[in-house]
Amino acid sequence: MSVAAVVQNTDDQELTDGFHLIIDALKLNGVKTIYGVPGIPVTDFGRMAQAEGIRVISFRHEQNAGYAASIAGFLTKQPGICLTVSAPGFLNGLTALAHATTNCFPMILISGSSEREIVDLQQGDYEEMDQLAVAKTMCKAAYRVLHAQDIGIGVARAIRAAVSGRPGGVYLDLPAKLFGQVMDAAAGEKSLVKVIDAAPAQIPAPESVKRALDVLKSAKKPLIILGKGAAYAQADDALKALIEKSGIPFLPMSMAKGILPDTHPQCAGAARSTVLKDSDVVMVIGARLNWLLSHGKGKAWGDAPKKFIQIDIEPKEMDSNVEIVAPVVGDIGSCVTALLNGMGDKWTPAASDWTTAVTTKKNDNITKMAPKLRNNNTPMDYYGALGVLRDVIKERPDAIFVNEGANTLDLARGVVDMYKPRKRLDVGTWGIMGIGQGYSIAAAIETGKPVLALEGDSAFGFSGMEVETIARYNLPVCIVIFNNDGIYRGTDVNPTGSGDPAPTVFVKGARYDKMMEAFGGIGANVTTPDELRRAVNEAMDSGKPTLINAVIDPGAGSESGRIGNLNPQSVVKKKK
Repeated sequence: MSVAAVVQNTDDQELTDGFHLIIDALKLNGVKTIYGVPGIPVTDFGRMAQAEGIRVISFRHEQNAGYAASIAGFLTKQPGICLTVSAPGFLNGLTALAHATTNCFPMILISGSSEREIVDLQQGDYEEMDQLAVAKTMCKAAYRVLHAQDIGIGVARAIRAAVSGRPGGVYLDLPAKLFGQVMDAAAGEKSLVKVIDAAPAQIPAPESVKRALDVLKSAKKPLIILGKGAAYAQADDALKALIEKSGIPFLPMSMAKGILPDTHPQCAGAARSTVLKDSDVVMVIGARLNWLLSHGKGKAWGDAPKKFIQIDIEPKEMDSNVEIVAPVVGDIGSCVTALLNGMGDKWTPAASDWTTAVTTKKNDNITKMAPKLRNNNTPMDYYGALGVLRDVIKERPDAIFVNEGANTLDLARGVVDMYKPRKRLDVGTWGIMGIGQGYSIAAAIETGKPVLALEGDSAFGFSGMEVETIARYNLPVCIVIFNNDGIYRGTDVNPTGSGDPAPTVFVKGARYDKMMEAFGGIGANVTTPDELRRAVNEAMDSGKPTLINAVIDPGAGSESGRIGNLNPQSVVKKKK
């Protein structure tokens, strides 16, 4: 028990309280950082946690603190902690908690709440809400602690639930009365639980490994798809060995980019359409056959018959969209190691005619794209500006690249190569907007590396006020906003001719860089690729909070980037 946890001495007894028991339970389990927003009833808890050596990062909005906690979980494999006030603050954090669960990021949302006896009788307490009932629908697990002696167990259960099996979000409800509860300090110390082996290895069944290898041996045109689950697993060496030993082309999903460099000879990222359509056996590692992969069927997958091998820790993921002929259930590190052992020393690499065809298509596409990335147009288009950032990341492979937007996201996925794992962080499974500043803050804090955050002007609006947080903590974050005056593009017009702008149009010529300057950071306004290159390099060299307003041609964008087909189209013509 820490010295600070002893809150009261009597003649014959040392006492502690809920505040200090929660802090000691978190510290015992290695929690070093809390992301949150102070307020009733958690203000003093934040102060005490800071005094006890936990780093407390205070945000301007709970949703952004939650996104920070979620990506901290992805980067560290330990649950990121988000702390919020009751009711409205809890609800603000709930979007991030659901996002973490959907993306399989370990995160714990800890919220203060109103007193149970008043909430249950609906008597109108301050910020009254049955938060536990609401949270249960949005996360992997939810718990409430009512008694100080149960704090150790409550924290332990939350940690284990967040990281075990398929990781996800967990809610921990702490009523205001709990914080002030007093108990014997020695008994309190004994009640704390250090979680042992929170995410134990899950070894695949030997017959499932043999089945998968038999299917892979039969392939004429095999493909490996790597998802962000493969990046989360941190089994980088084993994955590299599997891919190189097999000789199979691999396609990384966006947050799996860099497990092997995008410039690796077997990377098929620049030939995505070809390998999806023409492959006959597809091994999916740490990815789901959801909308991001066209559900494993349809036009994107072509007419060639497909057999799927899937590696996932969750058995229910198998056959979710298409038949999986060789499911391998277990943690990715154990599964990939078992496959490598099963391959032995005499494995025959993928056929050269297939790999040569993939390489030829990839190189053709790269050659066609190259002139677009070298243009120096004014105003800038997306490709000229992305060509600059592509070079910056190539020269700085340790930098964390955070990316969100519509065109800004979709085009960057294909243009900006990554060279190391877990260096690209983006919107994930939901394609959610607003992750940019929360991710950037957590990435800088958890890794100690410089961050380059590329934002569309629309995406930036969801979390823009957090530039003050970046400046306040003096974090090495360079934000680049591709500003084309609107959502998708800034050229839409109101068909009625009234004074209101079109729904997708923002203020013309907005200067977002002035926001960072207002908080003591560095701002820059650039209009050409050359100016953008100089500004980004200066920012990354300085390590200072920087926001670069990169002026993009207002007409350069397209509807929803490359997924505009998801917007329903009206077939009814209004009569004049």
